[in-house]
Amino acid sequence: MTTTPVPERHPVRVVSASLLGTAIEWYEFFTFGTAAALVFPKVFFPENDSRIGTLLSLSTFAVAFLARPIGGAIFGMLGDRFGRKPILIATLALMGCSTLAIGLLPSHASIGMAAPLLLVVLRILQGLSLGGEYGGAVLMSVEHARPERRGLFGALVNTGAGWGLLLANLAFLPVSAMDEKAFLGWGWRIPFWLSVVLLIACLVVRLRITESPEFAAAAARGQTRRAPLREVVTRHWALVVLMMLSYAGAGVVFYVGTVYVLSYGTSALGMSRSTMLTLVLLINVLTIIAIPVFGALSDKVNRKKIFIAGAIGMAVLSPVWFLLLDTRSFGWIMLGFVLLFIPYSANYGVMPTYFAQIFPPAIRYSGLSLGYTLGTVISSAIAPLIATGLMSATGTWAWIAVYMSVAAVVSAVAAVRMHEQPATVENPRRLREGTEIG
Repeated sequence: MTTTPVPERHPVRVVSASLLGTAIEWYEFFTFGTAAALVFPKVFFPENDSRIGTLLSLSTFAVAFLARPIGGAIFGMLGDRFGRKPILIATLALMGCSTLAIGLLPSHASIGMAAPLLLVVLRILQGLSLGGEYGGAVLMSVEHARPERRGLFGALVNTGAGWGLLLANLAFLPVSAMDEKAFLGWGWRIPFWLSVVLLIACLVVRLRITESPEFAAAAARGQTRRAPLREVVTRHWALVVLMMLSYAGAGVVFYVGTVYVLSYGTSALGMSRSTMLTLVLLINVLTIIAIPVFGALSDKVNRKKIFIAGAIGMAVLSPVWFLLLDTRSFGWIMLGFVLLFIPYSANYGVMPTYFAQIFPPAIRYSGLSLGYTLGTVISSAIAPLIATGLMSATGTWAWIAVYMSVAAVVSAVAAVRMHEQPATVENPRRLREGTEIG
């Protein structure tokens, strides 16, 4: 008889490490998105007219989402076999190195077509990293938390996207005020270079956290799977499809509302880069506050109902947001953002814990990562491109609003069919003292 120690729960420490790492990953990811809207059409695609250059630039933004399911499948499988912690360290290092390399990449004027090609390769590496990061960060936090606080802790991790976008916008605000030549020459690179400092700080924190107690207990009992991804694909494919569709509304609303809106505001509405970046920055402050509120609420109220209500709210308020954008008044536009992003925060705030408990623990990393990342492909990846294409083809925002509303309705309908697994409650003494195995 041997005793295999199972780590104690350290929810606050772990959620802090998960949140910090996720925020940095999203900072690096959104730094690219901001540059794709404001810089890359002129630096890497200068031979095309402005609209085609913007479409090509946003295409490089979308490429990462195509890589995310591959990263989710690979890192999810490894996370279900060998643990959450080592995978989170690997994904963070991959993202940091890719982002730094983008900041050092020569322009099209210097090396010709090699520049956009290298940009695409580095963007793919970013996508692989983020595909594996999200599932692991959510599971580490949710599996360390007590069942009655899982909604809150999962939601805190989901504020990482808001923190990341907030940091990316803060990094771009001062450099965007530079004159055009300096900004396009070297100013845009500074936010990418800053990722090195953030990467080192987060690696130090993540190296100090313990493994997920649920994974460690399952490993001690010999309940891990040799082929978790195959089991997900063959036995739980319907859940993967439902999760993919359930994500669509939040993905479309967020990326139209924070990435495409930069191009729409500066080109269609004639507003300054600084004004649009400030609006996006302020609305991210709101989501950072609102997402944990809805997450905590979901520990007391059925989180599935909150998720569906948020999706319906996004469907109804998308056209209202555009109407208020067209006023060109900072105050009215801000109100439009608030109206749209409150239901978004409800939907996205309960998503991590809701999604994390759809699959059984032994295949949870693989299932969550695959379903979530495929959802980003059909929504987040193409949302700015579809919005740009619809605007170019029709000259009006009406069809973009319809697109956002339809995606949100699809999310609500898919969520009706998904049900959480019962929470696993381990004996606290057993977790402290270890699990006996023969």
